[in-house]
Amino acid sequence: MLRAHQLKTGGPNRPARIQTLKRTFMPANASMEDFEALLNESFEIDTPTEGSVVKGRVLAVEAGQAIIDVGYKMEGRVDLKEFASPGETPDLKPGDEVEVYLRSAENARGEAVISREMARREEAWDRLEKAYADEQRVDGAIFGRVKGGFTVDLGGAVAFLPGSQVDVRPVRDAGPLMGLKQPFQILKMDRRRGNIVVSRRAILEESRAEQRAEVIANLHEGQVVDGVVKNITEYGAFVDLGGVDGLLHVTDMAWRRVNHPSEILAIGETVKVQVIKINKETHRISLGMKQLQDDPWDSVEVKFPIESVHTGRVTNITDYGAFVELEPGVEGLVHVSEMSWTKKNVHPGKIVSTSQEVEVMVLEIDTQKRRVSLGLKQTQRNPWEVFAETHPAGTEVEGEVKNITEFGLFVGLDGDIDGMVHLSDLTWEGRGEDVINDFRKGDIVKAKVTEVDTDKERISLSIKALENDPFQEAVGGVKRGQIITVEVTKIEDGGIEVDYEGMKSFIRRSDLSRDRAEQRPERFGTGDKVDVRVTNVDPKTRRLGLSIKAREIAEEKEAVEQYGSSDSGASLGDILGAALKRDDD
Repeated sequence: MLRAHQLKTGGPNRPARIQTLKRTFMPANASMEDFEALLNESFEIDTPTEGSVVKGRVLAVEAGQAIIDVGYKMEGRVDLKEFASPGETPDLKPGDEVEVYLRSAENARGEAVISREMARREEAWDRLEKAYADEQRVDGAIFGRVKGGFTVDLGGAVAFLPGSQVDVRPVRDAGPLMGLKQPFQILKMDRRRGNIVVSRRAILEESRAEQRAEVIANLHEGQVVDGVVKNITEYGAFVDLGGVDGLLHVTDMAWRRVNHPSEILAIGETVKVQVIKINKETHRISLGMKQLQDDPWDSVEVKFPIESVHTGRVTNITDYGAFVELEPGVEGLVHVSEMSWTKKNVHPGKIVSTSQEVEVMVLEIDTQKRRVSLGLKQTQRNPWEVFAETHPAGTEVEGEVKNITEFGLFVGLDGDIDGMVHLSDLTWEGRGEDVINDFRKGDIVKAKVTEVDTDKERISLSIKALENDPFQEAVGGVKRGQIITVEVTKIEDGGIEVDYEGMKSFIRRSDLSRDRAEQRPERFGTGDKVDVRVTNVDPKTRRLGLSIKAREIAEEKEAVEQYGSSDSGASLGDILGAALKRDDD
């Protein structure tokens, strides 16, 4: 009676049921009583719960939708695309039984609101939760790209595939993987939030691990195998040996220097390699190509004997020198100290350039350390030796002032070498410290070679040697103990300044007389001529040691020896007087 009352007063599903009953079961000549009986019979059946999955039958397919009878005298419409996986065409026809999700028993048009997609999702979640609990793989297809990864259809449920979980190595183009049905491993899932995270990489790693173990078991160190170059990096190349990758390091590709693996390898190329090392624990395999070739170092000492000269190519330049390739696989180092005779503090890159062909001399070979020491300057003559041969001491040269220091001038000479003029070799007169200020960098000067030291790589020059030494010209014949006549040029408290043939000398007060009372500078006058005794001739200091006192003492000694003895009591005046009288007679 309640349901009849609901029909009369308007209860749940009333319009939909009335339309369904009239269309399906009620003949054209049926009475109202028959209709009410039929309605009451329909209410005896339990109405399905909203939010559950129910079975239905396809009544018709039209306008891209399927009309589905979900029983209980209810019908609903579902878009055909919900009956196919991404990228597939739906295969649906009237009479097919399907499961749908009942969202609502009635909408504004009196139809049930149903969804195949939500039914598939509920079904999928039940299946995926069981697979997650049992740690089983699930099948799915990548169908979209999102920030940080991809979306995967797991048969009704959508999962997130992070970019790092797509493959064991970064994938640049995921196009070939789109829409392809393949297995995935569920890493995490939360049904309440609707989140599922899957990994394709875990499947690949597991499969690779099994395959790797099998392949490695059949490999041994020293074995020669064929492989395909799978990937190239700056430090080497990964070679596929048939299910397992081995690393071919750049240093094991060739005996010669390889700047980048792409110089000799290409992706997809088949190469013959030797297994160098196998790590059973990490399953890492080290490969080599150069090991299949003859080691050029075995014949280095024969091909490149010490002091032999060869032409090589510069392969690398560093701060400490340059590497020169003598032949493929054999490189030697030209240390910066062996690059030039004259350029001592210059970067090697300013002397040679990469790929330049140069002549070098073999200086040393260490086969154990696989090192060859080379010399670049040794292929040229020592410029100091050449200069010594062509410019012996006394040769006059001309050059540009390259540098001025506190101890002299550096002058550029032939052969790109420098000679030095010391302060003491700038002038005969005056102080070198004062004269050096008259020179400037860039000045062209003349000088004489005074010494060439090839071992120390030094050349000594003299500017003053271009002229005769006025001191030697003036005092060349003067000897110590000789009596000479000088002219007084200046009177000072400490003595007098005198001149001899243009050379200045100074006589101290204590040397002005034998008699202390006569040791007075003021008793002399400028221009006076005075006889003095030479006490010292010093070419280094260019000075004459003079003394009036020494002359007087020498004269007294000579007079005593000739005219008498001082022991007889006669004074010097008596002796000299007697000597003068004798001379008068």
